[in-house]
Amino acid sequence: MIKVEELGKTYITGKVSIPALQGVSFEIQAREFLAIMGPSGSGKSTLMNILGCLDRPTAGSYQLEGIEVSQMDDNQLARLRNQKIGFVFQNYNLLPRMNALMNAELPLIYGGMNRQDRRERAMAAMEAVGLGGRVGHRPSELSGGEQQRAAIARALVNRPSLILADEPTGNLDSKSGEEILSIFERLNEQGVTIILVTHNSSIAARSRRILYLRDGLLTSDERRRM
Repeated sequence: MIKVEELGKTYITGKVSIPALQGVSFEIQAREFLAIMGPSGSGKSTLMNILGCLDRPTAGSYQLEGIEVSQMDDNQLARLRNQKIGFVFQNYNLLPRMNALMNAELPLIYGGMNRQDRRERAMAAMEAVGLGGRVGHRPSELSGGEQQRAAIARALVNRPSLILADEPTGNLDSKSGEEILSIFERLNEQGVTIILVTHNSSIAARSRRILYLRDGLLTSDERRRM
């Protein structure tokens, strides 16, 4: 599903070059559930942004489902994100003036789906994450765990083959965090590829594979027996 070869990313600040990723190579098969770990500054967020088509590498190749991503323009990247990738962030990124259902509909609006169809699909996604009774509530009226479930529903509405989750339990208590991880596990069982970025080793241990980054280098690729 994903093939990364000699991936590099360098940021230029004035006359200073800052390498964020250096020669990173790996493959991810469809239906995998893996975590990306590493200390601050290791390149985790940079790698996540490239995998999510939010940024381009400055060197190397990135293929998603056989499509070479690294040379795409902004419009092509936007279409690919909308069609194939769902995002879940630590801070939820819900729009405060919209209720939970309307937040879940947003990717379908961008994709041009008609109102009735997108409402039905968004409602199905909300029910899938256990929020069928909370669809009319705004983010400020939801708990942290409920907001993150609404964010997962938003990630699901386009039926992506890949979900990228950046510290998805970072702002949650342990009970809510466990509920979110259980949702990811269930989605993975249904065939969705899940990639988590986390600092937490106990969360990473829920995955079947862990990629470790340090100083922009891939230092370990650990496959775990479940």
